[in-house]
Amino acid sequence: MEEKQLPGFIMCVCTGKCPGFKAMDIWDFINQVRVELPVEYAFIHPQLCEEDGDRFLADFLKVHRKVIIGACAPNMQKKMFKQAFKDAGLDVEKDAVMLDIRDMTNEKAFEIVENALKKLGLGEEE
Repeated sequence: MEEKQLPGFIMCVCTGKCPGFKAMDIWDFINQVRVELPVEYAFIHPQLCEEDGDRFLADFLKVHRKVIIGACAPNMQKKMFKQAFKDAGLDVEKDAVMLDIRDMTNEKAFEIVENALKKLGLGEEE
């Protein structure tokens, strides 16, 4: 039986100056996600909606790995990243889970990511 490919987790922090991330220690959070959850890797990007973020996402999606993005409003993320997924031959609705983790503590954001992984069939029993 083929082993299930783990998704990547990208956290976008809106330049690191967005007041929506004041309640969180982003470094402790990203380390907890990468160590404790079933993800292939977890990392922070400073601003996925900028041109370098577009280039990064285009490169990242070439491996056809599912991705969870923790950032701002999911509807905005889908609008901004839809073309990158399409260009990579992926479906933004099926191959991505986009989460709004602003204005949360580390614990609450971790719970949101953990639940997203359960919906993908990863992690502890649903």
